[in-house]
Amino acid sequence: MTTTDWITDIALVLVVFRQLREGRLDLKTFLIPLGIVAFVAHSYLHSVPTGGNDLVLIGALMAIGAALGIAGGVYTRIRAAGGHLLIKAGVASAVLWVLGMGARMGFQVWVSHGGGADDVARFSIAHHITTDQAWVAAFVLMALTEVVTRLATIYIRSRMVARPEDRAAATRPAPALDRTA
Repeated sequence: MTTTDWITDIALVLVVFRQLREGRLDLKTFLIPLGIVAFVAHSYLHSVPTGGNDLVLIGALMAIGAALGIAGGVYTRIRAAGGHLLIKAGVASAVLWVLGMGARMGFQVWVSHGGGADDVARFSIAHHITTDQAWVAAFVLMALTEVVTRLATIYIRSRMVARPEDRAAATRPAPALDRTA
């Protein structure tokens, strides 16, 4: 693993820790994690292999990423206060985020420095995974999918939270029609 690998992996883990403290839901909430995964995708995702069972591996890890992202978004508290939306990642959300990001980091360390390269090679041969680029694509797309689905879930949930001014407008009686002629 390179220094850049460590920095991006740690930055992605720290994104959710930033949200353990309640703060405003704003554009930065969405742009920072999207920027990080866009950088990772640009740096590492040069192609998506389609030979053998490469797409099965990629699809399976993307499905795991989607499940982790949706669950992480569901376990993030969103509330309205003072005319703003506030967001706070719950413990379950943080655990899911660290599990997803940490699993990828752990896999990289295991393959690069822990003697896992031979095991991954044997697994790849036995399951018709054609190149190491399939593993790279699978993990990068898993991270991208986790981030996008978590943010999409948070965005959808934030639209469902009624803001105080919306509630006030909804409780005002509708004007009556004057039927006198």
